[in-house]
Amino acid sequence: MTMTKADLVEHVASEANLPRKQAVEVVQVVLEGIIAALHRDEKVELRGFGSFRVRQRGARIGRNPKTGEKVQVPPKRIPYFKPGKHLREALLGQ
Repeated sequence: MTMTKADLVEHVASEANLPRKQAVEVVQVVLEGIIAALHRDEKVELRGFGSFRVRQRGARIGRNPKTGEKVQVPPKRIPYFKPGKHLREALLGQ
């Protein structure tokens, strides 16, 4: 089973007793804030849940799976999530 953005909106609306339209705005503002901070190379830390940051991956030689030909893969920035202590403990306790 997968929780989608729409599922998250429904959860926020019911838990916070908000109209769905306001819950959509709340979820959107939070996600946009996280994206904007990562774009500025800032770390986003949600205590107990985890932290988001951007990591730099270096250039490397890859391989085209169809042809086996070597391909130059350029460096890139990727988002990274590290779960917090509370989240790790909650998952291990199940």
